[in-house]
Amino acid sequence: MKSLDRIDEQLLAELKANSKISHAELSSKINLSRNAVRVRIDRLERDGFIKGYTIVTGNGNVSRNLTTALMFVYRKDRMRGGDVLNSLRKIPEVVACDVMTGDFDLVVRVEAEKADRIRQIWQQIADMPGVRDTLTAFALSSIVRK
Repeated sequence: MKSLDRIDEQLLAELKANSKISHAELSSKINLSRNAVRVRIDRLERDGFIKGYTIVTGNGNVSRNLTTALMFVYRKDRMRGGDVLNSLRKIPEVVACDVMTGDFDLVVRVEAEKADRIRQIWQQIADMPGVRDTLTAFALSSIVRK
């Protein structure tokens, strides 16, 4: 397994803080040439430390007054519940889905502009053939967001 040195860690921290930062600006922040920055980013991608880049699209409205809910989903069959996962991938407001250990199977993060849309998504998830039960909690506020 490959490891990161101090400069790699600085580079990743800067990219996490601002993924649109230029190689020139990165080079000045971590005291490397632009070419050295490019080479390191290429290596971090190749070695799996940078797995991809994500674009979050919107509808052109800059207002991010979103309602967030966490839905805990209990599937009927943990081992054969792939149909539920495939269905969740198709819902645009589902921003995260994690398979969990313990009592419930999935935790699904839903972000929508209106609470009623979250209710519709909850109903859609609850009606899926592979879902046994759900538990939903609305977020009151967001403290840490990266």
